[in-house]
Amino acid sequence: MISDVAAQTVVNVLMLSSIYILVALGFALLLTVLGILNFAHAAIYMVGGYICYQLAVVVGINQWASLLISMIAVGLLGLFLERVFFRPFLKDMNRIVVVTLALIIILQATINVTVGSYIRRIPSFVPGVLRFSGVSVSGDRLATFVIGGVLLLAVILFIRKTKTGLQMLAISQDSDGAALQGIKTHRIFAVTTAIGCALAAVAGSLMGAILSLSPFMGDIMLVKAIEIVILAGIGSIGGVLIGGLILGALDATLPLFISGSATDLTGLCIIIILLLIRPQGLFGREV
Repeated sequence: MISDVAAQTVVNVLMLSSIYILVALGFALLLTVLGILNFAHAAIYMVGGYICYQLAVVVGINQWASLLISMIAVGLLGLFLERVFFRPFLKDMNRIVVVTLALIIILQATINVTVGSYIRRIPSFVPGVLRFSGVSVSGDRLATFVIGGVLLLAVILFIRKTKTGLQMLAISQDSDGAALQGIKTHRIFAVTTAIGCALAAVAGSLMGAILSLSPFMGDIMLVKAIEIVILAGIGSIGGVLIGGLILGALDATLPLFISGSATDLTGLCIIIILLLIRPQGLFGREV
């Protein structure tokens, strides 16, 4: 019995961590490359889930095709946001904060007006339950872990192995120096924003199938993304993986021992203690 609970907890850890990492990775990319705190990132995560829902349920498109279209559509939304809302204020953190907070209100209000505030759910991507040695795993949870792992690996390889990815690293270290070397910084900013938003859309779509969708589902996820990025260390993309696994483990295991209302507080306290010991985070520079 105990082994079954432990195995199920491991599955929940991997599923939650995959979602957290996908959202936090996009948030970290914008912070590291563009140097902005995109507080609207979790609202974009919510919008991605609703686009997938509308395509799959209202239009009747296959769920996987809806996921892909949602990913592309939100990536294009990222291009628009970077050009219209982010680029004019890149050197002004105060205005960026105001703009991204305004975007949260705009996106949430748009969903409320067009779709409604009722709880929605995306049809299962992988229907049914898989059983391994007495442990039951829903197909959606397994798919979330696989998709999250594949996308994380793809982003890391893209950053480390491609010309555009190396330019992103150069800009994250010194944007002015990178521009002097001939790197088209605005193009890299646009690509980075599109990738970050597309990852958030995938996470929102998967969460909509596992749990549910609501216009305010991004509020908690924003806090999780910020916690992971700070825990990983500002400027560390790879550290998001470890930070996401730690936070996913806390959120999946703590409810077994304490009430749900105390889980978030306890997890946050543990992260604060870790940061008191290592203020720069696990892999980044001091904040």
